[in-house]
Amino acid sequence: MENDGIRCLKKLFHTSIVVLLFLQCFNPSLSSGFYNVSFGFGAIGHRVVTRCIESEGEALLSFKQGLIDDYNLLSSWGREEHKQDCCKWLGIHCSNRTNHVAQLDLGWNHMNEVYSLQQKEQQEYPEYYFQGKMMSPKLIELKHLKYLDFSSVNFTGTQLPDFIGSLSNLRHLGLWDASFGGRIPTQIGNLTHLQYLDLRSNHFANIENLNSWLPRLSSLIYLDLSFNNLSNVPDWLEIVSKLPKLTNLSLSSCSLPSPLIHSSTLFNINSSKSLAHVDLSYNQLTSSSIFLWLSKYNASLVHLDLKYNNFANVENLNSWLPHLSALTYLDLSYSNLSNVPDWMEAVNKHPKLTNLSLSNCGLPSPLIHSSTLFNINSSKSLAHVDLSYNQLTSSIFLWLSKYNSSLVHLDLSYNQLTGLFPDVIGNMSSLAYLDLSSNQFEGVISESHFSGLSRLRSLYLSSTSLTLNFHSKWVPPFQLDYIILGSCKMGPHFPNWLQTQKSYWSLDISNAGISDILPSWFWERLSHAREIGYVDLSNNQIRGTIPNSQINFVCFSRQLNLSWNQLEGQVPPFLLKASSSLFLSHNKFSGLFSFLLPVNASHLRLLDLSSNHLHGELPDCWTHFKNLLILDLSDNRFFGRLPTTMGSLLSIQTLNLNNNGFVGELPSSLENCTSLMVFDVGENKLSGLIPKWLGVGLPNLTILILRSNHFYGSIPSQLCNMGSIQILDFSMNNISGSIPKCLNSLTNLALRGSSSLTISHYYNVSSSGLAFLYDDEASLIWKGIMSKYKSTLGLVKSIHLSSNRLTGEIPSEITDLVGLVFLNLSRNNLTGQITPKIGKLQSLDLLDLSNNQIHGTIPTSLFGISGLGKLDLSNNHLSGKIPMGSQLQTYEPSVFAGNPLLCGIPLQTCFPEETTPAEQPVVKNQDEDNDGFITTGFYVSLGLGFVVGFWGVCGSLILTGHGDTHTSSS
Repeated sequence: MENDGIRCLKKLFHTSIVVLLFLQCFNPSLSSGFYNVSFGFGAIGHRVVTRCIESEGEALLSFKQGLIDDYNLLSSWGREEHKQDCCKWLGIHCSNRTNHVAQLDLGWNHMNEVYSLQQKEQQEYPEYYFQGKMMSPKLIELKHLKYLDFSSVNFTGTQLPDFIGSLSNLRHLGLWDASFGGRIPTQIGNLTHLQYLDLRSNHFANIENLNSWLPRLSSLIYLDLSFNNLSNVPDWLEIVSKLPKLTNLSLSSCSLPSPLIHSSTLFNINSSKSLAHVDLSYNQLTSSSIFLWLSKYNASLVHLDLKYNNFANVENLNSWLPHLSALTYLDLSYSNLSNVPDWMEAVNKHPKLTNLSLSNCGLPSPLIHSSTLFNINSSKSLAHVDLSYNQLTSSIFLWLSKYNSSLVHLDLSYNQLTGLFPDVIGNMSSLAYLDLSSNQFEGVISESHFSGLSRLRSLYLSSTSLTLNFHSKWVPPFQLDYIILGSCKMGPHFPNWLQTQKSYWSLDISNAGISDILPSWFWERLSHAREIGYVDLSNNQIRGTIPNSQINFVCFSRQLNLSWNQLEGQVPPFLLKASSSLFLSHNKFSGLFSFLLPVNASHLRLLDLSSNHLHGELPDCWTHFKNLLILDLSDNRFFGRLPTTMGSLLSIQTLNLNNNGFVGELPSSLENCTSLMVFDVGENKLSGLIPKWLGVGLPNLTILILRSNHFYGSIPSQLCNMGSIQILDFSMNNISGSIPKCLNSLTNLALRGSSSLTISHYYNVSSSGLAFLYDDEASLIWKGIMSKYKSTLGLVKSIHLSSNRLTGEIPSEITDLVGLVFLNLSRNNLTGQITPKIGKLQSLDLLDLSNNQIHGTIPTSLFGISGLGKLDLSNNHLSGKIPMGSQLQTYEPSVFAGNPLLCGIPLQTCFPEETTPAEQPVVKNQDEDNDGFITTGFYVSLGLGFVVGFWGVCGSLILTGHGDTHTSSS
């Protein structure tokens, strides 16, 4: 019976072959599929089917050879027997009818799904999954390809190949963020069946040829060229108007110039009649003529995004906006609408509007008429409203009350809202996002305000002075993802209702008046969270110790801020596993630093333990912190030598060890820290020569502070290579030698002004690209007072070399540093004269040359520095008259004290012969001068002056000589 079955199958097989051969006579295209069908009879009823067209499989393998696949995502691609069917390869889809490859998808979205499954849904994604060394020309074998997506494949600036235009069956081409460079090939215009084209976020050098290929894509429905430079394409609108089927147009961040609207643009018979989605945000559009073009699409336009443009005249809002009757989405944020008092009337005439964004428009508070509230044409389903950063008052809630049942997202932050928390908020039953932060509300919020907000997911009330008064056993009706309540009063007890919130991503209860211990459930909540963005409990009076728990964190938070509290005891090791950014400064933590020893904290990016009571030697364990970017251990009681493994912090950008007790030399391994921007080891007991490598391998060094140590020797000339330096402080050391003349090579100090109030840098806290902004802080001596600078640190440009043993003249080259705000060379042994070029330093606010041996006159150019607020020239050997007609006379006498040969306001009056030649009065006709003032008394006074002056000078020299002899002999 079994043999009969086998014979039957064989007959069926032979019959199938005959039938296929017969059909091939009428349809030869079947042969390619036929010859790739194989049957195996290793077991009864088992067969292996290969659908892949051999030439197409080879073309794909050739393409794979041009890719770098670091994550082995294309492991299914190969020539091995079990991999031969390319239709089963990752990213490949074949036609069920012809077996030809119809889809090649290695794009970001698809690869994210695959990678997420491999990583068991961990949220750490790489920037790129593939890097393209080249795009194999064999891809033209895929003649039946309809869908091609290489988005976020890094092609490293290579040019998009010309053969892309040979894939004539393409309907979908997705190449966003693929890092293509060069020009866009005109051959792309051959893709006449193309319906979807996404080329955004590439590095094309030349798109001026837009007119040579884009109008030929007559089937195009979707076009996105965002984040490409179109500033040299003035006729971009004329070109876009030649696409008859276009419905979606995105040209965001293209530097688009304002177009010239011709009649041919408005009445082009080939232009689209059904444009629905337009995104022209983040451009340079200034003319309101763009609204004339948009008015063509009154019936079709659904989505309009014009935010971040520079429209000069939007006062006529009511003349064009109400006509776009199909609009559901409108964003005009960062347009100047301050002169449009009837903006609400214009908005209120869109019956289908669901999303409205008018952030940062200077909106005045509207006059709300009954016609506004009861307009039959107004939307009944407004869901998303963003009116943040305007000048609105609390009357806006009268209008918003119309949308109690539909509002999902409401942002009124940074306005002028006053009074009690509005009761109308409690009636918005669909609300999921509420941001009322940075307003002037006052009073108390109780449970009743939130009883109807069961769908709320995001709550922002920071900087409003509101008091949250909830019962300790209150269970909110919502589960929040974002809890941002900084500066709301919630204390003195730790808010117990937070225990009910199981899934928040961000929590900010900073400056909330909490004076309590941290409950144990707080740490349990953090340890079980799958993902937390940041937690901020800073600026409270939270006290007590943090127990050394054996908590294992499922996922560390991105930022944990416990700074400015009253926490004490030792820092528990588990905290280093709790976050990638750990702020513990300004507490009372004490004990040894040994909590670092057993920890492998490769995830840690920032560690701030400044201003605590920590002591002991730093452990030599820094190889475990290889990804650390910011380390601040300042204002503690550490001592001993700096460990050599600190040189393994290859990514470190800020290293602040100020005000401790470190000794010895700076370890040479620190020259490996080539990303350093801020290096502060001031107020320690370090010694040795100033290392030359500070000026050789640290190109980003912006702040270098070696103040108040025991460094000696001369200033290495290599330090002149520090082109990024902004603050250089070597004061209070034992540095000798002369000031290098090459200091004028410090190019950042040679630039006037600053681009930022702060010295800031972004630091990544995950491989997915999530980043936080960090503002650096530095302790500086300004006008005799040690202060910490942070919010204005970016304005400081300074050189501070005081209290050393420097000799020689002040190099005139230093006056090329015209950006200097602070120059302190006091308490050295500098000689020579003050250079006449000193007036070039027009940005100076402080100049201190006191306690040196500088001689000569005060240059007249000095009084050309109008902003000079602090000047000290005391205790030198300056002579002559203080220049007249300037602010120099407004300084206290102490500024010039200790210069016996100096006279003039504000010191004693100069005798006539002490007037310098430059200050002699101009005489029109000497022959006509009246000599009557030269009397006997004058000569007597002159003689007395000579005697007093002679013995004043000679006597002081004699006494000085005795003093020097006495000093040298002691």
